[in-house]
Amino acid sequence: MPANFKAELVGCFGQPVAENPTGVMQEAGFRAAGLNWRYMTVEVAPADLGDAMRGVRAFGMRGLNLTIPHKVAVMQHLDEVSPDAAMIGAVNTVRREGARLIGENTDGKGFLRGLKQDAGTEPRGKHAVILGAGGAARAIATELALAGVAEIAVVNRSAARAEPMVREVAANTGVPVRFQEWRGPYEVPGNVDLLVNATSIGLYPDVGAMPPVDLRRAQAKMLVADAVFNPPETRLLAAAKARGLKVLDGLSMLVYQGVIGFELWTGQAAPERVMKEALLRALTRP
Repeated sequence: MPANFKAELVGCFGQPVAENPTGVMQEAGFRAAGLNWRYMTVEVAPADLGDAMRGVRAFGMRGLNLTIPHKVAVMQHLDEVSPDAAMIGAVNTVRREGARLIGENTDGKGFLRGLKQDAGTEPRGKHAVILGAGGAARAIATELALAGVAEIAVVNRSAARAEPMVREVAANTGVPVRFQEWRGPYEVPGNVDLLVNATSIGLYPDVGAMPPVDLRRAQAKMLVADAVFNPPETRLLAAAKARGLKVLDGLSMLVYQGVIGFELWTGQAAPERVMKEALLRALTRP
């Protein structure tokens, strides 16, 4: 058989992207699976997204991740958007099917897989509180609702941003979703089973920050999850641990959304352990 020196290409478009570690995880996965694939992390300004997406087609790229600020704008450059991504209103992963580019959203699915596999928590029937109303919050809320949670409270400072999200998630899923304005420290009620920080508070380099929450009334079995992945243990998670609460770090969500992307692109099972170890090394090295 003649040698094949052609590498398959995937990548990430965003601005900024210099601190995005996804490529480390994906390339470790490709090596472990014996795939001659390359992951390119590319800074793309909003005005250049159309040209960049034409480049994806011209290069025959097999897939793509989108990060801030392209998760919504990219949808106009795709041939199809999956029903759940359309429901969320954002795309973070693109897969190629023949000549067609199809948009997916793996953020909420990654969170859900981590919740079940790493935290051993089944969301059905649970009472959830989500801090924040951005893209991550919307994806997590949608997937939790589709997974059968009893209700969701969205806690956010801006009603203008949160109320449309609350209405849409409730209308699309049939699950009760309500908005609560975030004024001062949020006192977590004693009936909450799952508290999710879907804000960027505590993300590197602002590692000393913590969402203003009061955990004193939280029930002992409540799980505290953080979408912030760098550092893996945020101040919120440390505070939850100090009260004896179970926690789920943002590394879990990041790994599993990448694992799902790997499987969508390659059609192969992802080497999850290898990918997680590579990401952890990248985030904790001096």
